[in-house]
Amino acid sequence: MRAAAGGRDSLSSSSVAAVALRALLIATACGLVFALLNLPDGRAGSTPPGGERGAGGGRGARLLVEQGLIREARRLNTVAEEIDGQTDEIAAEEDERISKSPPDTKEKIWMMQDQLIMAKAQCTFSSIAEIEDKRDREGNKPLKWRFPYTWEKMKAMEQTLSKAQRTYPRCSQMTSKLRAMTHNSEELVRAHQSESSFLEQVAVRTLPKGHHCLAMRLTTEYFSLDPKEREFPKRDNRQLDGYYHYAIFSDNVLASAVVVNSTIAASKDPGRIMLHIVTDALNYPAMRMWFLTNPPTPAAIEVESLDDFKWLPGDFSSRFKLKGVRDPRYTSALNHLRFYLPEVFPSLSKVLLLDHDVVVQKDLSGLWNIDMKGKIIGAVETCTSGEGYHGLDSLFDFSNPSISNKFDAKACTFAFGMNIFDLNEWRKHGLTATYHKWFQVGKRQRLWKAGSLPLGQLVFYNQTLPLDRRWHVLGLGHDFSIGRDELESASVIHYSGKLKPWLEISIPKYRDNWNRHLNYDNAYLQQCNIHG
Repeated sequence: MRAAAGGRDSLSSSSVAAVALRALLIATACGLVFALLNLPDGRAGSTPPGGERGAGGGRGARLLVEQGLIREARRLNTVAEEIDGQTDEIAAEEDERISKSPPDTKEKIWMMQDQLIMAKAQCTFSSIAEIEDKRDREGNKPLKWRFPYTWEKMKAMEQTLSKAQRTYPRCSQMTSKLRAMTHNSEELVRAHQSESSFLEQVAVRTLPKGHHCLAMRLTTEYFSLDPKEREFPKRDNRQLDGYYHYAIFSDNVLASAVVVNSTIAASKDPGRIMLHIVTDALNYPAMRMWFLTNPPTPAAIEVESLDDFKWLPGDFSSRFKLKGVRDPRYTSALNHLRFYLPEVFPSLSKVLLLDHDVVVQKDLSGLWNIDMKGKIIGAVETCTSGEGYHGLDSLFDFSNPSISNKFDAKACTFAFGMNIFDLNEWRKHGLTATYHKWFQVGKRQRLWKAGSLPLGQLVFYNQTLPLDRRWHVLGLGHDFSIGRDELESASVIHYSGKLKPWLEISIPKYRDNWNRHLNYDNAYLQQCNIHG
């Protein structure tokens, strides 16, 4: 009953006083009702004032007294309600202090309050019942006192209160039990959330079994080829500006295949496309073998390894490993290779860089004709979303003067994944040296979040040309709310996020956009049990 009466854990001394006063008022009201029941009536032989015994004189006088008592009882009840309201406020204010009281004290207070509540309810119900019984015995019609319960409902309520008192005599024990159950449930939910997060991270950091099988079979086949059969056609044309040059830095064979296939399928002039894939030494044989057996005709293609770039720092492949960070999106050397584009392509003036988790849906040749206005990179801005505006302060620690003195916290962020680069302007501004400077700063102190994205915001600060959002729609790896119209109007869709399309945990409604660019009847895919 303590819980039903309001759920407070304790009462202050002032609260106890108020409850006692309320009990006194209730007792007074009950006494008045009792006096009413024992008033003499005309049939008892008493004589009304003035010595006359009229037919209705005694009963009329008693009725006047009863009405006066009723008004007094109502007034006392109103006062009690006001006191009760004040008691709630006082108890709420002092709840924290009283909660530190000894357990025995709180038990006594709760018991007193329960008894007072029961006394009030039983007094009210009993008084009403006695009045009604007496009225019936006298043959008089009951007075309309405006009580909301009939005789049956009052009896049922009294039985319910008695049953509750017998069933839950110690509300504090029940409260403790419910709190323990709630705590256990919350701990169970947290354990399941932690397990789910861990399994999701495992899925993100590892390729499915079929992908490992594919890489092994392709590697074996590659080394069984004659060295002359390992070369791609049109090798001498890879640096010519007459082509639309696309760069893909990836260690995922199937993901790279989707990017290449979708780019060729969407192009209006695929014969002018030159594809440059750079991978790591481990996946180099498998990547080459895939495109040797699945050439992107009529486009030209070249596959290179990081080991081919002798000008890279000796520790380049391992320098991005971070303690406690295992997500390959944040530790991959291929993600940082984008900051060396002028060195990777020394003879090119422009190149379009695509991440391996994108699908090209429309011809992209128009990006080579965009006026860059002296900027180095063309990108879609990501500072606005359904949740509000997101600036650089969402990625960087602006409490550090090294950041706050050089950058605007509300400057708009931009997306990697589909970017056009003016390499001539890059060389003119020496941005590769800028990258080296900020990379060393980041090694000395933690000023931004993990990954290459924050570092890119610094390197290309004030050097970015905003592109129309229809060029590049992001979020298919985490956002379930992207509409069909937005997807169909996008030139490139990007599965940014953890739920990559080649994983079983990917978002089902976006999976077909990726699967349609793979031929699952391919012998290698069949042998490795890879299906859409």
